[in-house]
Formats: sequence, C-alpha cells, structure tokens
Amino acid sequence: MSESKRKQSQGFATRAIHAAYDPLEEQGALTPPMHVTSTFAFDSAEQGAARFAGEAPGHFYSRISNPTVEILERRMASLEGAEAGLATASGMGAISALMWSLLRPGDELITDSTLYGCTHAFFHHGLAEFGIRVRHADLSQPANLEAIIGSRTRMVFFETPANPTMRLVDISAICQIAHRNGAQVAVDNTYATPVITRPIEWGADFVVHSATKYLGGHGDLVAGVLVGSEDAIRHVRLTGLKDFTGAVMSPFTAFLVMRGLKTLEIRMQRQSATALEVARWLEKQPRIQRVHYPGLESFPQHALARRQMSDYSGVIAFELKGGLAAGRELMNRLQMIHRAVSLGDAESLIQHPASMTHSILSPEERAEHGISDDLVRLSIGLETPADILADLAQALAGSGDPQVERNATSSASF
Repeated sequence: MSESKRKQSQGFATRAIHAAYDPLEEQGALTPPMHVTSTFAFDSAEQGAARFAGEAPGHFYSRISNPTVEILERRMASLEGAEAGLATASGMGAISALMWSLLRPGDELITDSTLYGCTHAFFHHGLAEFGIRVRHADLSQPANLEAIIGSRTRMVFFETPANPTMRLVDISAICQIAHRNGAQVAVDNTYATPVITRPIEWGADFVVHSATKYLGGHGDLVAGVLVGSEDAIRHVRLTGLKDFTGAVMSPFTAFLVMRGLKTLEIRMQRQSATALEVARWLEKQPRIQRVHYPGLESFPQHALARRQMSDYSGVIAFELKGGLAAGRELMNRLQMIHRAVSLGDAESLIQHPASMTHSILSPEERAEHGISDDLVRLSIGLETPADILADLAQALAGSGDPQVERNATSSASF
C-alpha cells in the first residue's frame, strides 16, 4: 500500500490530528508552526514566474495560499473525502467565493426553503441583484427539485440538518436529480460535520462549513471551509477568493481550527449523546409543544437520519406552548445556559431565531421556511449533562413547580 493510501485509510481521529503534516519536516515541531507572512521569496525570477503561472508548486502571497492554512485545507479535504480544500475568513466567505466563481448572470441557483438567515440574504440581496435567478423549493421532497430544475440551473444548495429547524435533505436523491440535469450540488455540513455526515460520499460536488462552529469548537474564532474537486477548488481560489471576495483565513485562525479538529470526533460524540438525552427529556415536558431532533423516533425523517448520519449532532430546536412570550421567559430564566447565537461551542447556547439569526427574513419568509415565532434553538455544550437538564428544568418550571426539577434529575442517567 502506498504511503498516501495508507494515510487515507487511517481512522477519522488519526487524520484529524496528523493529516498533511510531518513534524520532522518542520524541525520536529509537534504543532504546525504559524507562517505569519504576507509574501514569500523566490530562488529565481524564473521560479517566481512559474509559481504565478501555476506551473510550479509553492507559495507567493498569503491572499492566495499560506503554508499553515494549506495544512488545514488538506486536512479538511481528507476528513470530508474530497480532493482539495479551501479555507476562508468565514462560512459566508466560503459560500460567496464559491457562488461568485461558478455562477454568471442568467444562471439559476435552486436552494432549499430553509437556510441560515445570512445565506438567504446573500443569495437574494447579492446574487439576485447581479442577474442570477434564485429559486426555493422544499428539498426534503426530491420531487420538488425534479419539478423546477431546468436547463439554466447551475447549482443546487442546501443545509442538512437545516438551520434552525433540523429538517433533513436526502443528499443522494438530490444529487442524482441535479447531476442528471447538468447542475452541481453544494451542501452546508456545519451542523453534522464530517464526523456524522460526509456529503461527498453521497454524491455532492462541494461541501461548505462555518468552521466557527463545531470545527473550531471553542467559540474563539470566525472561519469557513470549502472542499471539492482539485480543479474546482483551484478555480475558486484564483477567482472567488483571490479576486472577488478576498475572504482570506489568517494563519493564526488556521492554527486554532486545527487545534479544534484534534478533539472534533470526541466532542461530537459527547454533544450528540447529551443532545439525544435532552431531546427525549424535552419531549416529556408539558410546556413543550414540539421537539425537532433527528435522533428522536418521533422526528418525521428519523429513518433518513439513521441512513445518512452516523449520529445526530448537538443542536435541538423546540417550540413552547405560549408562543414567543413563553420562549423569551424560558431564555431569561436560564442560569447556566448562555443566551447567545452560534453553536458547537463547549458552552451550551440558546437563541431565538425569529428575533436573532433569522430576523433578517420577513415574517412571511420565516413562515415559508418553517421558522415559527416560538421556535427556540439550543446548542448543547460539554457541561455535565445533568446540569444542562437541571437548568432547563428550573427555567421551564417558571413559578417553581418542583415536579419538573424532580423529573429532570431522575432522567439524567449519565
């Protein structure tokens, strides 16, 4: 077996720690060093010209590539099962660099009907303003894509699970329809991470991440990642990143994301396990109207989740009886769980999509996307599970009904 094949056959956690880096090539430094430089010197004028022309490997300016950032890019490609990767300054940087590189006026982009608020805004207030037609469909039903895809459709984009409703999309089914009609597929894999779902293996052409979330894992960075074929990533690097957006990741941020990757698998396992217990507990609470979590047997797409995901991630969405006022009351009563946007941190975070992450959408758009005013999104952290349940219990009790707290304590079998 060749060295490259041997390394690719290694386990996920091993590659998350070791892929694309040999300490002996960096004076024995166990941790990849930060190459904090904007530009790189050449052996000769000929070498410089060859690098600029793409005819010789090597770096020449950190807006295009950087040795530290390159390690992260190669590592993420390995974890997602892609040929190449591109690191960006944010998740929106990855999405915008991809779309500006591949779409032209007159092209059509089809997206799922449920998207992160800023992604929706970029598509409608960015791409659409420059002559790209943006259409929505409920892609949880593949027949909906079949009904509207056409000769001008160049890209199909969706999240799975979707932010914030946790709705799933059958990646394989959507990819088959898109490819049959000459379109490419990009999947936002932020919620699942490659620990749980690897969309490339299901047929996707591109995968994007907000690395701010689970990949970084510590709430101390903002970053994005895009992976795909080597040719396509090179094109995005030299057009969408270099010339259009300039959304370049710094070496220090790449260093932090790689630190996060080292514990990604065990964090996802722990947060997924805790989230499932919390979701099951929430289902039993009289003040909870509905819980959205793929790991629940009651989740409408539970069978798809079992087929497409190896676990269920650490995000839960739920709706309370009493609407928006009840959701605000719950959030304001929490003592340990932080009221904050983002997700995937070591700390448990709770937010109200309609007034926070998706407030950029009109009420009609939120209704179309399945985001009710009483929907609350909870990102499970790494705290002791019983403490998460106890905080939720006292917040739900409101007036101090001790029965809720007793139920939380008795169900915390960790």
